[in-house]
Amino acid sequence: MRARTMVSVAVSACVLLMACACGPDKAKEDTDAKPSQPSSATQAEEPSATASVSPSAEKPSADPTDDRLAPRTKERAIQRYEMYLHALGREDIGTVCEVAGPAAKKAQEQGLGPCTSTYTAVFQMISPAQKTALKTATVDPQRVSVRTPAKIEMPVEAVKSSATFSENDLGSYTLEYLKNDWYITD
Repeated sequence: MRARTMVSVAVSACVLLMACACGPDKAKEDTDAKPSQPSSATQAEEPSATASVSPSAEKPSADPTDDRLAPRTKERAIQRYEMYLHALGREDIGTVCEVAGPAAKKAQEQGLGPCTSTYTAVFQMISPAQKTALKTATVDPQRVSVRTPAKIEMPVEAVKSSATFSENDLGSYTLEYLKNDWYITD
């Protein structure tokens, strides 16, 4: 396992412990959680019941329709990652868990809780200034590394926003083209 993955697992374990310490209110939400699945455009745009802020409108063209594949391009991968960053800023657990579903499933298999409980705790760890910055964050395409036609690395340095993010508070991610769209896998 890569060192970054181990650090991510350790940080996530701490987050999970913090989430468990929040009390029984969070536990009830977690029991209602369903496994992450790729969703259609209408499902991805549904507001989350746990979001504290109503999600801002995403570009409708950002999500593929049921009868059309998302393009296997660097631009689409960046678009999906920006969707994830904006959802983090809005505390939109549905979109976050949809885009990061494969990585969240790996973390759960390694002993962490489901995506919904893990990210609920992560939302609490992001400062208000960082949340505001994430809502409009963009990605510098020149800093993105295409490893294969189906695998792209998004380093934390590629995130352009009004706040500064490090490996410790945002991290770098790998996106892979799976099930006709780009998903965070590591």
